[in-house]
Amino acid sequence: MSLTLAIVGRPNVGKSTLFNRLVGKKLALVDDQPGVTRDLREGEAKLGDLRFTVIDTAGLEDATDDSLEGRMRRLTERAVDMADICLFMVDARTGITPTDMIFAEILRKRSAHVILAANKGEGAAADAGVLEAYSLGLGEPIRISAEHGEGMHDLYLQLMPIADEFDKHAEDSAPEVEVDVDLEEDEDADEIPPSQRITSKKPLQVAVVGRPNAGKSTLINKIIGEDRLLTGPEAGITRDAISLQVDWGGTPMRIFDTAGMRKKAKVQDKVEKLSVADGLRAVKFAEVVVVLLDAAIPFEQQDLRIADLAEREGRAVIVAVNKWDVEDSKQEKLRDLKEAFGRLLPQLRGAPLITVSAKTGRGLDRLHDAILRAYDVWNRRISTAQLNRWLIGMLEQHPPPAPQGKRIKLRYMTQAKTRPPGFIVMCSHPDKMPDSYSRYLVNGLREDFDMPGTPIRLTMRGQGDKNPYKGRKKSTPSRLRKHLKGRSAD
Repeated sequence: MSLTLAIVGRPNVGKSTLFNRLVGKKLALVDDQPGVTRDLREGEAKLGDLRFTVIDTAGLEDATDDSLEGRMRRLTERAVDMADICLFMVDARTGITPTDMIFAEILRKRSAHVILAANKGEGAAADAGVLEAYSLGLGEPIRISAEHGEGMHDLYLQLMPIADEFDKHAEDSAPEVEVDVDLEEDEDADEIPPSQRITSKKPLQVAVVGRPNAGKSTLINKIIGEDRLLTGPEAGITRDAISLQVDWGGTPMRIFDTAGMRKKAKVQDKVEKLSVADGLRAVKFAEVVVVLLDAAIPFEQQDLRIADLAEREGRAVIVAVNKWDVEDSKQEKLRDLKEAFGRLLPQLRGAPLITVSAKTGRGLDRLHDAILRAYDVWNRRISTAQLNRWLIGMLEQHPPPAPQGKRIKLRYMTQAKTRPPGFIVMCSHPDKMPDSYSRYLVNGLREDFDMPGTPIRLTMRGQGDKNPYKGRKKSTPSRLRKHLKGRSAD
């Protein structure tokens, strides 16, 4: 069990900057404009010898309605209830505002442990604000600078006694367990599909991507069974690529919610550019990418770009069509979707097309099964003997072309890698092999070895001259050397 610290405060007081410093990475988006953070972001923090979970929250707004600010506030209040300690940050340069006073009162009632931190405390300009922070009635404020790392030792001294108390309580309440460990190795371990070998130490990495307002956050909330991500009718609510660990149907997964990706020409706002870059980074870290479409306007140009990006990055791809519950002509629509999918995304031929409703939860079981299957295919390995038997059949069925009268000879084939599957074909004149023949082989691999949808990398490589003695210096044959040696002895 890990100690949990929630960083709360008004917008633009430096919560995300401190979060990034504690986790040692630039995970949260940071900008001068207020209100950049909207969702709860968790990270593993390190401060001296202390290890704990830290939560970055949205800026507390004085709003209680169903507006975007009101929903952000409710999500932050939920983080306060989840956390063991609340670090309440104020801006020492701005001083204490009426909003700070309101939220100090809320924290006194809702949190057992509150630490007050006056951020941006470097220099004499912050002296008045630090003194004013005493008026909040939350004890002595810690003077820190999240940007420059000042005051981290003082924060450590405040956290240490609470962490010790928490550890002692956890130790006293821990149940006694006996575990029998079977040390014998499982001889059939190699036969277990990769999806069944996923452990809690290494969860399956899944990124959900798509255009704004496709329902990505709503879908993930439905999967995890709670409203952890901010949702609403407004497009572009999500800004950070938030990762959540979940046990979904007995499979440990880390699911990344990403910001909606619009056409590059439309992305003018600096924060949106940072959000899209964060989402692209999540795709690179993922193993399976779920491209979420809106059933009302599927396969727009941007959807095709996003799916193509995931394929180029070599990720297993699943296309999920959301808002299926409001679709009237389901059979006709599904037929049109499959036809458009095959025509517009030939590089993902055979990839799963799943219809879901993030609002009602229908289709989530099919999506779960499709993710596991795509992961298995992405990890598939084929023996060299199987590949070469297959290659002989493909050559007999359709021999390679003979550009300028020179027949291209395909000698043998092997699999060089998995994740995604990568194959090497040794041949003569690899530079003259047309793309159409490479596609013929790739499509054959998909069909004959049951590898639908996953990216397949096929490389043609020249084998060089088969004569191993070509270019070597001529030497006297060994039998002649022995004969000459015997004559010299005589």
